[in-house]
Amino acid sequence: MPSDQKPFELKADSFSFPTLYLLSNDIDAINESLERQVAKAPGFFLHAPLVFDLSRLPQACTEVDFPMLVGMTRGQGMTPIGVRGGTPLQQEGARLMELAILGDSRGENPKRTAKKPARGDASEEARQQQRGETAAAPAESKIITRPVRSGQKVYAAGGDLIVLAPVSSGAELMADGSIHIYAPLRGRVLAGVKGNEKARIFCQNLGAELVSVTGRYMISEDYPESLIGKSVQVYLSEDHLKIESL
Repeated sequence: MPSDQKPFELKADSFSFPTLYLLSNDIDAINESLERQVAKAPGFFLHAPLVFDLSRLPQACTEVDFPMLVGMTRGQGMTPIGVRGGTPLQQEGARLMELAILGDSRGENPKRTAKKPARGDASEEARQQQRGETAAAPAESKIITRPVRSGQKVYAAGGDLIVLAPVSSGAELMADGSIHIYAPLRGRVLAGVKGNEKARIFCQNLGAELVSVTGRYMISEDYPESLIGKSVQVYLSEDHLKIESL
């Protein structure tokens, strides 16, 4: 190849992986429950990359049997790739199974991290403007006018995603904000992928393989039968995913 042509490019990208939040280290109980879940939509989980999240494990669950956990999930057709959270001892056990140690990419809640200005700082905004420092403009919505085919992924970084064409089975829509689909919907739809719990999904014809808001998801087998093929919205309410007609 020409000497001035790079053989590859290495970039940070945005991916959305199924995450198994461990609430116990009882492998038998996990396996039994996971079998029931996979049986509902075996095609969705087949060869899917999987992340283990240890942040919700009780403190008493100091050990995780990663060889059994990895073997069990592979036996269900999934491909475990990494671990998030956990103690140094637990992470060391994950490394021995060649699992990546992942950071928390879900983003912080602005309500929790926003800092109130101290008394006497009322003119700070004016001083910033004098120095040419202004707040970043909100991201524009991303609009898709062509059909989204099987295997394609569309991601709207920082804003909403608006789709005006059909979305095929096997396609994936992702947005940091809300997602609006004004055409027949198949495939997977993931809104609020960086933690925006106010994000919603609006669609005219519900037929998606999976819908998700900030990681809480529902597969097609769990949709209310009366809402399939109808105009709906999907949103979070008290940490639970809700689907209701429009």
